[in-house]
Amino acid sequence: MPPKKVKAPASRSPNDLDRIVGSNIRALRQSQNITLQALATEIGVSHQQLQKYETSANRLSAGMLPIVAEALGVEVSDLYFNAENAGLETHDEAASLRKECEGVIKRVKSKDVLANMARVLRALAV
Repeated sequence: MPPKKVKAPASRSPNDLDRIVGSNIRALRQSQNITLQALATEIGVSHQQLQKYETSANRLSAGMLPIVAEALGVEVSDLYFNAENAGLETHDEAASLRKECEGVIKRVKSKDVLANMARVLRALAV
Protein backbone atom coordinates (compact mmCIF):
# COMPACT_ATOMS: atom_id res chain seq x y z
CA MET A 1 0.00 0.00 0.00
CA PRO A 2 1.60 3.36 -1.04
CA PRO A 3 2.02 6.06 1.63
CA LYS A 4 -0.68 8.67 1.86
CA LYS A 5 0.11 11.96 0.21
CA VAL A 6 -0.09 15.02 2.41
CA LYS A 7 -2.30 17.62 0.80
CA ALA A 8 -1.57 21.28 1.03
CA PRO A 9 -4.31 23.25 2.74
CA ALA A 10 -7.00 24.31 0.28
CA SER A 11 -7.30 27.69 1.93
CA ARG A 12 -4.65 30.35 2.18
CA SER A 13 -6.56 31.87 5.08
CA PRO A 14 -4.56 33.00 8.10
CA ASN A 15 -4.02 30.32 10.73
CA ASP A 16 -3.19 30.49 14.45
CA LEU A 17 0.49 31.15 13.79
CA ASP A 18 -0.39 34.01 11.43
CA ARG A 19 -2.56 35.47 14.19
CA ILE A 20 0.32 35.25 16.70
CA VAL A 21 2.71 36.97 14.28
CA GLY A 22 0.19 39.74 13.52
CA SER A 23 -0.54 40.27 17.19
CA ASN A 24 3.16 40.44 18.02
CA ILE A 25 3.83 42.95 15.26
CA ARG A 26 1.07 45.19 16.63
CA ALA A 27 2.30 44.82 20.24
CA LEU A 28 5.91 45.56 19.29
CA ARG A 29 4.91 48.53 17.14
CA GLN A 30 2.76 50.01 19.89
CA SER A 31 5.36 49.37 22.59
CA GLN A 32 7.84 51.39 20.54
CA ASN A 33 5.30 54.18 19.90
CA ILE A 34 5.53 53.67 16.13
CA THR A 35 2.46 54.68 14.18
CA LEU A 36 0.81 52.32 11.75
CA GLN A 37 1.66 54.73 8.93
CA ALA A 38 5.32 55.08 9.94
CA LEU A 39 5.94 51.33 10.08
CA ALA A 40 3.98 50.74 6.87
CA THR A 41 6.10 53.33 5.05
CA GLU A 42 9.30 51.81 6.41
CA ILE A 43 8.41 48.30 5.24
CA GLY A 44 7.00 49.47 1.91
CA VAL A 45 3.30 48.71 2.24
CA SER A 46 0.19 50.81 2.77
CA HIS A 47 -1.05 51.38 6.30
CA GLN A 48 -4.19 49.45 5.32
CA GLN A 49 -2.08 46.42 4.34
CA LEU A 50 -0.10 46.58 7.58
CA GLN A 51 -3.37 46.75 9.53
CA LYS A 52 -4.54 43.62 7.69
CA TYR A 53 -1.31 41.85 8.72
CA GLU A 54 -1.74 42.91 12.34
CA THR A 55 -5.37 41.80 12.49
CA SER A 56 -4.62 38.60 10.52
CA ALA A 57 -7.03 39.50 7.75
CA ASN A 58 -4.07 38.83 5.42
CA ARG A 59 -1.05 36.56 5.81
CA LEU A 60 2.43 38.03 6.02
CA SER A 61 4.74 36.47 3.40
CA ALA A 62 8.01 34.81 4.38
CA GLY A 63 9.87 37.52 2.47
CA MET A 64 8.26 40.27 4.54
CA LEU A 65 9.12 38.75 7.93
CA PRO A 66 12.79 39.89 8.01
CA ILE A 67 11.81 43.33 6.69
CA VAL A 68 9.25 43.81 9.47
CA ALA A 69 11.59 42.38 12.12
CA GLU A 70 14.39 44.74 11.08
CA ALA A 71 12.06 47.73 11.09
CA LEU A 72 10.98 46.84 14.63
CA GLY A 73 14.54 46.11 15.76
CA VAL A 74 13.84 42.49 16.68
CA GLU A 75 14.79 39.04 15.44
CA VAL A 76 12.39 37.21 13.11
CA SER A 77 11.94 34.58 15.83
CA ASP A 78 10.56 37.28 18.15
CA LEU A 79 7.61 37.68 15.77
CA TYR A 80 6.64 34.05 16.46
CA PHE A 81 6.74 34.42 20.24
CA ASN A 82 3.34 33.42 21.62
CA ALA A 83 2.21 36.53 23.44
CA GLU A 84 -0.71 34.77 25.13
CA ASN A 85 1.26 31.89 26.66
CA ALA A 86 4.49 33.66 27.50
CA GLY A 87 3.45 37.24 26.84
CA LEU A 88 5.57 40.10 25.66
CA GLU A 89 4.83 41.70 29.00
CA THR A 90 6.65 38.89 30.82
CA HIS A 91 9.92 39.51 28.99
CA ASP A 92 12.69 40.97 31.08
CA GLU A 93 11.79 44.67 31.13
CA ALA A 94 15.41 45.80 30.67
CA ALA A 95 15.80 43.53 27.64
CA SER A 96 12.60 44.93 26.14
CA LEU A 97 13.82 48.48 26.67
CA ARG A 98 17.18 47.63 25.07
CA LYS A 99 15.36 46.25 22.03
CA GLU A 100 13.23 49.35 21.85
CA CYS A 101 16.36 51.54 21.89
CA GLU A 102 17.94 49.38 19.18
CA GLY A 103 14.84 49.80 17.05
CA VAL A 104 14.96 53.58 17.41
CA ILE A 105 18.69 53.69 16.69
CA LYS A 106 18.28 51.64 13.50
CA ARG A 107 15.81 54.20 12.17
CA VAL A 108 18.12 57.20 12.73
CA LYS A 109 19.92 58.14 9.52
CA SER A 110 21.87 61.21 10.68
CA LYS A 111 25.40 60.70 12.02
CA ASP A 112 25.06 63.87 14.12
CA VAL A 113 21.81 62.68 15.71
CA LEU A 114 23.41 59.30 16.50
CA ALA A 115 26.42 61.04 18.09
CA ASN A 116 24.10 63.17 20.26
CA MET A 117 22.10 60.09 21.26
CA ALA A 118 25.30 58.29 22.24
CA ARG A 119 26.38 61.25 24.42
CA VAL A 120 22.99 61.30 26.17
CA LEU A 121 23.05 57.54 26.78
CA ARG A 122 26.59 57.66 28.16
CA ALA A 123 25.58 60.50 30.49
CA LEU A 124 22.51 58.62 31.68
CA ALA A 125 24.43 55.37 32.20
CA VAL A 126 26.62 56.88 34.94
